[in-house]
Amino acid sequence: MKITHTIEELRQTLKPYRQQTVGLVPTMGYLHEGHLSLVKRARQECDIVVMSIFVNPLQFGPQEDLDRYPRDLPRDAALAEKAGVDFLFHPTVEEMYPTPTHTQIIVSEVTEVLCGASRPGHFAGVTTVVGKLFHIVMPDRAYFGLKDAQQVAVIEQMVQDLNFPITVVACDIVRESDGLALSSRNVYLSPEERKQALILSQALFAAKEGLGQGRWKTAQEVNHFVRKTIETQPLAVIDYVETLTYPTLQPIDQLTDQPMIVAVAVYFGRTRLIDNILFVGRE
Repeated sequence: MKITHTIEELRQTLKPYRQQTVGLVPTMGYLHEGHLSLVKRARQECDIVVMSIFVNPLQFGPQEDLDRYPRDLPRDAALAEKAGVDFLFHPTVEEMYPTPTHTQIIVSEVTEVLCGASRPGHFAGVTTVVGKLFHIVMPDRAYFGLKDAQQVAVIEQMVQDLNFPITVVACDIVRESDGLALSSRNVYLSPEERKQALILSQALFAAKEGLGQGRWKTAQEVNHFVRKTIETQPLAVIDYVETLTYPTLQPIDQLTDQPMIVAVAVYFGRTRLIDNILFVGRE
């Protein structure tokens, strides 16, 4: 595996491989099995696998955890190489943003709910940095995890609207054996917070079962059930619980068999966790 730190070096490195299928796995590092599952999928489908590790300041708000976000390049590089990454791109902030950024990629509508409503400006930072990475790497396929299903929907919309010649590959959530969705931020959780955080997957799995059984008639009933279930844990502070169409992320009143997402964001202490389930109709 070759590690590159500059845009020009990466572009020159990739030049000989332009006739092959290039896959990109964009990350902010502190890799876990969720990230590595994206690499595994990319390795199966592509000739060349590029991973980026860049903690992107544009997608963090003023009071968010940019400074304390976990970073460990030697650990990540070892995991990436073992998983089969060919080229690891690890730029500095100065390399990615050498001058103040006056141009951003703004995706409307799908960014205005869920995390987009809770974290103003977050998705403009995401789409801008992903757009830059797409231009730098010029991949054929790009791999994203569905733990942040809204991000997947936003990136798919950007790719469609701006005619990026890239296939966005959405990959399933990877969970711990007890159901907790893998996240780099899980390291922030105290033992008791982590224990109580299991209520997220428990509530969502129960909601998916209830939807499959036709237990509820409205999205409001689903949200009420999930909210009340999460509130059984005293450390849980709910940011949002929403049931929306997917991937368009439009409000739902009466439930139908259309594809939908039940998404949550919940604080345990200072740590904000997100999780979701996708429901594509009764089986």
